[in-house]
Amino acid sequence: MLDLQSEDAPLTLCPNGKASSECAHCKVRALSLCSALEPDELEAMDKLARHVSFDRHQTLFSQGEDAESVYNITAGSVRLFKLLPDGRRQIVGFALPGDFLGLSLSERNAFSAETLSATSACQFPRAAFSDLLDAKPHLLRRLHDMAGHELSLAQDQMVILGRRTAEEKVASFLVGLRKRWARIDGSTVRAPLPMSRLDIGDYLGLTVETVSRMMTKLAREKAIVITPDGVRLLDPARLEALAET
Repeated sequence: MLDLQSEDAPLTLCPNGKASSECAHCKVRALSLCSALEPDELEAMDKLARHVSFDRHQTLFSQGEDAESVYNITAGSVRLFKLLPDGRRQIVGFALPGDFLGLSLSERNAFSAETLSATSACQFPRAAFSDLLDAKPHLLRRLHDMAGHELSLAQDQMVILGRRTAEEKVASFLVGLRKRWARIDGSTVRAPLPMSRLDIGDYLGLTVETVSRMMTKLAREKAIVITPDGVRLLDPARLEALAET
């Protein structure tokens, strides 16, 4: 599942409500599907949740297995990928805090999810979560909004893969990721990269060498500066112009 967040201005963390549930104090509530729920409804949702933690490179679920759980990522990052019939891997997205995974209608997982860093999540039994959606029409409407945004992102990804140069692909990826992180931490120039350059290449349809070459080129031209945990965008206007080409 790709980025499920909208392009609105950065959201502040939700205020502490009177409810005692962990959901009421969740730092990513305002970013996620749960934003549609009232405090009393959050308590009901919290009763369904199992709060789980994963180390780096652990699997949340695997392609082809029965889809038994839904996950709301509350911290960390996750790589989403499909294994093709010839054994190659295709990364289909990266999940960040606030993203829900496992919401598709298929009875089996269409892709695998593996953590890129230490990750926390709320895990819900899929059947019970489906019953909750049926009982809360406003939650279902929020889900439809998120699904529509995901479809738009998937269409954008098709354009990136088919019509853009390597430099435009990398610029588009960095701009999009920076916008996603800005929703979480408010930063306007920072783009952490928990994924490897090989991961980025798999996602963009590029070799790892091409990704490294384009990153070096953008750094040499002072559009970005490469940091230990990712990049800082020094010339966002130029990168956005490349991304919109």
